[in-house]
Amino acid sequence: MDNELHQILIEDTPFLDVRAEVEYQQGTMPTSVNLPILTNQERHRVGFCYKQQGSTAATKLGYQLVSGVTRDQRIDSWTEFLRTQPKAHLYCWRGGQRSEIAQLWLKEAGFEVPRINGGYKALRQCLMRCFEHIAPLIVVSGYTGVGKTDFINQFSESIDLEALAHHRGSAFGKRVSSQPVQADFENSLAIDLLKKKHAERFLFVEDESRLIGRIQVPHLFKNAMDAAAIVVLQDSLKQRVERILQDYIVVQFNELTAVHGDEALEQLSNQLLAATDAIKKRLGGVNHKTVRQMVESALVRHGANDIQGHKEWIEFLLVHYYDPMYNFQLQQKSDRIVFTGTWQEIAYWHSKKAGDI
Repeated sequence: MDNELHQILIEDTPFLDVRAEVEYQQGTMPTSVNLPILTNQERHRVGFCYKQQGSTAATKLGYQLVSGVTRDQRIDSWTEFLRTQPKAHLYCWRGGQRSEIAQLWLKEAGFEVPRINGGYKALRQCLMRCFEHIAPLIVVSGYTGVGKTDFINQFSESIDLEALAHHRGSAFGKRVSSQPVQADFENSLAIDLLKKKHAERFLFVEDESRLIGRIQVPHLFKNAMDAAAIVVLQDSLKQRVERILQDYIVVQFNELTAVHGDEALEQLSNQLLAATDAIKKRLGGVNHKTVRQMVESALVRHGANDIQGHKEWIEFLLVHYYDPMYNFQLQQKSDRIVFTGTWQEIAYWHSKKAGDI
């Protein structure tokens, strides 16, 4: 069964998810659309009836709740979706009564829709088994700001954990869009692994801690990362400061402006100061006070446009916090380092030497 589901998932097959909204929000497939057969309230009433009066009474109530105009509206929403996604598959939680009824109603409306046996639960279990067979990894490490994410994205055979987690992976890494729920992150990561299962040599992945924001890297994947060979990407302090300025100030401010308009600067200020305060204990009281004043000063003078002011606090944090922390962490795994170099040098190593590791 896994092979059949693998193919469906690799092909980015659209899914019609007929579970209630609350179920969908707890985890779904990345290509799914939620058009419930029972809403949250209706599902609650049916579930309560089931506990009090049994299966027959609950089924009868379900048909009563979704009948007449309501039933027609549900079918219309499904058929509208299927007209644009004719290859879609259908599922509910365990591939049971809800998806069976939806499939029957759609057939009566002239639409033959394949149903996932075992429902979302079967898809989820199939994807979790993917972490038991992970292609060989190469971890790309390096100082903060060397461009590890941009580097790995040069290669088709790479996994971008930060993109999947909607987070840049540090105290300052919060993005404008919210992070996915844990299950959605795991599902997307597993599908990415499926698509790259037959990598010729290995998959590049950026060095990450167990947590990316509030998202936890699945333990089997993190174990594979912790056992993998490491390449260390290098760049100058000047270039690192410039890259961080663009990603964390310029791009972030533009994204915030698109969402919050005139309140963007306040949002950016709150994020930067909250991130600075979050590392206070590890930064130390004196350094924390210094860098916080530098951030506040840059924001007060010219907001997001005080380029020099922002460069100053970014460089201070790199030199006094991130670089020492990185040096300590890298010492703990120095025996796994197989190559160190610039973007161009590692790319050349990848093309000529990586197959030998």
